[in-house]
Amino acid sequence: MSLACGVDIGGTKILAGVVGDDGSIVEEVRVESPATDVDAITDAVSGLVADLATRHAFDNVGVGAAGYIDKQRSTVLFAPNIAWRDVNLRAELEQRTGKSVVIENDANAAAWGEFTFGAGADIDDFLLVTVGTGVGGGLVLDGSLYRGAFGIGAEIGHMRVVPGGILCGCGNLGCYEMYASGTALVRMAREAAECGRADGLLKRAGGEVESIDGPLVTTAAREGDLAALSLLGELGRWLGEGIASLTAVLDPAMVAIGGGVSEADELLLEPAREGFLSQLTGRGHRPELAIRKATLGSRAGLIGAADLARR
Repeated sequence: MSLACGVDIGGTKILAGVVGDDGSIVEEVRVESPATDVDAITDAVSGLVADLATRHAFDNVGVGAAGYIDKQRSTVLFAPNIAWRDVNLRAELEQRTGKSVVIENDANAAAWGEFTFGAGADIDDFLLVTVGTGVGGGLVLDGSLYRGAFGIGAEIGHMRVVPGGILCGCGNLGCYEMYASGTALVRMAREAAECGRADGLLKRAGGEVESIDGPLVTTAAREGDLAALSLLGELGRWLGEGIASLTAVLDPAMVAIGGGVSEADELLLEPAREGFLSQLTGRGHRPELAIRKATLGSRAGLIGAADLARR
């Protein structure tokens, strides 16, 4: 079995693993992500790769990074939530690890993983929407990963949905991820608690508004908390309406929802489908795509990055 190493760098954790050519993970390791320190991120990734290399033979390393990656799959041009600005991450990692390295946007890597081994394995035109700290997008068209003219296509989290809206980490106002991400869910939940509209959530958080997080909201919703159900419903509506706009341009056969917030399952997906249908142009007179949960979970980016490196 041919092995490659995949690394997924996120805003909260760095996950690395050795992946077989069938998409199976032989071993994985992780550390917290030092998102505000560029050098520390490089050190952490190099350390994880070196550790795995002591136990497994591989030559290629694929890195999924949460940012804009250039066409050469080398430089992180910009990252809204991590301190990267024009960093040639590929060169730095190749020098430190002695391996051949490919850098890819994390959502692109996850989309390729889902397309090759997961929810989109039987689909040629496929969109992955990742809902986590932000909103990421990965697009496969006619069986090929779409990257755009400059390598930074499918950055759907930063399409504007509310003119003059909430300030995004990218510097613009009203981006999609400010309304349809895990960060948005937490913001809305805390605002509701402060206004006395989510007493159950506040009680679960020990009376501390700042202790309300996404998993707490999801758990409460599963147990029937009305405020939590309403919050996930609102998030799902934003998500679905955005997918309807994307469908008008891209016309995929299927959209898979991944990322940490997708763990809410139908509590998120059902309102997303409703929001989608409410805004779909030509609804009733066109084929309707399927909106499903991604199947590879938090390891989609790792698996996809490894496969891209191997190819």
